[in-house]
Amino acid sequence: MTATEAAEHDRAGESSTAPGVEPQPAPGATPPRNPLVARAAAELIGTALLVAVVVGSGIQATELTKDVGLQLLANSTATVFGLGILILLLGPVSGAHFNPVVTLAEWWTARRGGAGVTLREVMAYVPAQIVGAIAGAILADAMFGKPLVEWSTHDRSAGHLLLGEVVATAGLILLIFGLARTDQLRYAPVAVASYIGAAYWFTSSTSFANPAVTIGRAFTDTFAGIAPGSLLGFIGMQIVGGVVGLALVALIFMRGRPRSAACSPPRSSDGP
Repeated sequence: MTATEAAEHDRAGESSTAPGVEPQPAPGATPPRNPLVARAAAELIGTALLVAVVVGSGIQATELTKDVGLQLLANSTATVFGLGILILLLGPVSGAHFNPVVTLAEWWTARRGGAGVTLREVMAYVPAQIVGAIAGAILADAMFGKPLVEWSTHDRSAGHLLLGEVVATAGLILLIFGLARTDQLRYAPVAVASYIGAAYWFTSSTSFANPAVTIGRAFTDTFAGIAPGSLLGFIGMQIVGGVVGLALVALIFMRGRPRSAACSPPRSSDGP
């Protein structure tokens, strides 16, 4: 096909579009971002449902068995499935952060030249996540006939639990941003849910790893609750874990420098 024929073909394709119909983006093109109000709503609803799953399955588990191991198994299994579904559903809308540490980490990478949320979006996401977490705890209590708001008496201030939160949060950030660096975020629903399910068992704190969820769980005096007096320590260690996670991402997924022409092997045309 000559250049003239190609130009005529392109004009014919443009004229075939029906009047008033918006042209569709090319496959692989970056889709337009959803309105901020829609993304904030997705973060609020997603975080609320996540906390409802965590708290509700904890209540159900304690009513079905007195075995603490089975209670934790039921709680972690429900969380794995619930979190995976929520990421799959709401990820295309807001990124499915449901976690202020993830949002702040993405903002930090964005201000250093990476893709991510702006400060304005952070100011919308984080309050939505916190409000959603509190609403989710209240919803779970309501579904099981518990007092709608009852401060937890489950103290979690021990040092080894705080260390567990650093490990859990650092691992979560390493996973999410490692997937982003290696262009594998399509696996996030399975990978993130699987990690949280594992961290329920291998961390001493049962892996809260989320300041919003931690705040929400203070509003319920049930299996999944945390005493208000333990909030500051947990949230502080989650932020520390986020910093550690980003440092690990920078170290492990360090971008190599392109080889200079002087270091390139000679081509056949360069002679022996």
